[in-house]
Amino acid sequence: MLEAIAYSHAGQDLTGWLARPEGTPRAAVVVFPTIVNFNAPMERRARMLADLGYLAMVADFYGETAESFEAFRPLADKLRADTAHYRGRLAAAIETLKALPDAAGLPLLATGYCMGGQAALEAARDGQELLATVSFHGILATGKAAEPGAVKARLLVCHGDADPLVPRQQVIAFWEEMDRAGADWHFHAYSQVRHGFTDPGSDARGVDAIRYNASADRQSWAAMVSLFDEVLG
Repeated sequence: MLEAIAYSHAGQDLTGWLARPEGTPRAAVVVFPTIVNFNAPMERRARMLADLGYLAMVADFYGETAESFEAFRPLADKLRADTAHYRGRLAAAIETLKALPDAAGLPLLATGYCMGGQAALEAARDGQELLATVSFHGILATGKAAEPGAVKARLLVCHGDADPLVPRQQVIAFWEEMDRAGADWHFHAYSQVRHGFTDPGSDARGVDAIRYNASADRQSWAAMVSLFDEVLG
């Protein structure tokens, strides 16, 4: 298990989960999880980032758990109903990681998966001081479009073109939003790839919209690594 990091937002107790690299970290990375919050796939991603030399913390969306995937949806809907509140929850995770002694003076980065991909983009829209933000099969819609000049992070969006949760009209709307905001963005789309393509356990869910794709998983991770190397010099 990773190291538990206690923090809070708007009166809600939260727990981040920290993976430490061997030696001095290159940068600090907030990992925004899927709708089901911290789980084994998110722990795996944090450890993979630590293996690359990053101090990585999986954020906590809710401060509570649920019994099933379906039971998490009301928690997610409640959190995202107020965009300002939602972005405040994301900012709390970023500030918590930033305040850790091991993170002192480190550049900040963010990644996210599914709902967490949306969260990573929301943090960027909110003007968080992030060098780069990466969304893996994240929702691209938002309750509040980015203002011109607000997005400080370089963006990488890794998207399955056959993802029914993110149809092409949502993709185009995102491109246009980012152009209006003057953002520096990369968009990688993988043909015939559906939602949840980075999770080897996706196929076991029996949901047609969600499928693992090993090639898209490898290529998107490599793209993230390349971008992080570039922004960190």
